[in-house]
This record gives sequence, structure tokens and C-alpha cells, in this order.
Amino acid sequence: MKIEFPGRTVVVTGAGHGLGRAIARGFADMGARLYACDLNAEGLGETSGGRMTVRAMDIAERGAVQDFVGQAARETGRIDVLVNCAGGVRGQVGRPLETITDVDWRVIFQSNVDGAFFFSQAVAPAMKAAGKGRIVNISSGAGLGVSLTGIQAYASAKAALIGLTRQLGHELGPFGITVNSVAPGFVRSNPATERQWEAYGAEGQKRLVEAIALKRLGTPADIVNAVLFLASDQAGWISGQTLSVDGGK
Repeated sequence: MKIEFPGRTVVVTGAGHGLGRAIARGFADMGARLYACDLNAEGLGETSGGRMTVRAMDIAERGAVQDFVGQAARETGRIDVLVNCAGGVRGQVGRPLETITDVDWRVIFQSNVDGAFFFSQAVAPAMKAAGKGRIVNISSGAGLGVSLTGIQAYASAKAALIGLTRQLGHELGPFGITVNSVAPGFVRSNPATERQWEAYGAEGQKRLVEAIALKRLGTPADIVNAVLFLASDQAGWISGQTLSVDGGK
């Protein structure tokens, strides 16, 4: 089975670091024309290279999303793949329920759910016109179970993203568009996950690894490989699904 994307236009959000950067580079290595965005302009500069257009933007601003996707469609005449990877905990840590403000709650939903919804809205017309397309949402094991960080909004937002994946899979399926989700386990991929890893301490790190069937942490490449498959022609009869890439629980 050969997976490649020559001549394909791929949009990746959250590409300024971590998994988003790895995913963007993975598609670029497979010949795709990349349009990548993130709030982090400096990080995007480190991601960029080759046939990649980058833009620093807030994915929770619907107008900015429409403009960026519109640019990609005008310049290449197509939108083949969307990967919604932007999100995360936005600098928050686990705190008691009663201390969470409405702003704390909303900002995580905006970055993890609203942005994915706005980008899916924006790419749908081009994909419908082509009669095909791939949308891959990066959710989390926290959306299937509980968050290791204890952040209520994060677990809830990732669960919402999984629900959105199922719903859009049914709505867009008649147009040849598949919508799937990858739910990563714990991967040391960015400063936030490094801080989380260090906070566990030696004993906590050992317990986390021992709870994984394969007895090792995942790598960004493990997640990239799953995304590339779901975005490929070979995954044409898979939709509405959430693939746990977590080493086995």
C-alpha cells in the first residue's frame, strides 16, 4: 500500500508546533501543497518550508477561517484534505470545578471545537463540488475517557469534537467526503506535554508507561501515520470513526 499526496491541497490547523507541525511536514513529504495556520507566528516560521503557505491567525474567528481557506482554493483550485489539529489546554492546569470561570471554559471550546467547525464549514463547498474530500480531526483519549490533567473543559471539548466527527461523517458522506478522528494517547510533542511529563515525577511516569499495552510512549510519527492513512485514498470506506492511537489500553 502506497500513500502519497502529489498535487493535493491540504489544510492543517495548529501547525506551529508539536503534532500539528509533524502532521504538516508529513503531508509535505508526501508531495502535498500545504496551507498551515496557528496562533504562534514564530512556531509557524519554524514549520514552514517547501510548498507550504503559513498564516498566523485565530481559528475561532470565522471570517479569518473563510479567508484562509478561500486563498487555498483560489490558488490551487481544490481542497482535498483538512486536518483540524489546533486546540490544547491554552495554558490551563487542572483546578477544582468551582474555580473555573466562563472564560476558562469558553477559550478551550473555541480552540478545540469552534475552530474545527468553522474550518469544516469553509472546506465543505470545494469538497462537495469535487465529489470527494477528507476531514481528520485530532481529538484525544481525554474525549473518550477522562483527562490526565483534570481539565474539565478539555475533556468535554474533545468529546464534543468526536461527536462532531460522527455527525459530519453522516452529513457529508453522500458527497464522497469522509470525516474521521484520531485520538492520541500521551505523546511528548510540545512544551505543554513536556511540562505534564515532568510533573508526573519518576513514579508517575513509570505508572503511565506501565498502563500502556506496548509499554512505551507514543511519538509524533505514530500519530502522523494514522492521519496520513485516514486522509488517503485507501481509507475511502471509513467515516465517522475515532481511531485511538495510544499503544493499547
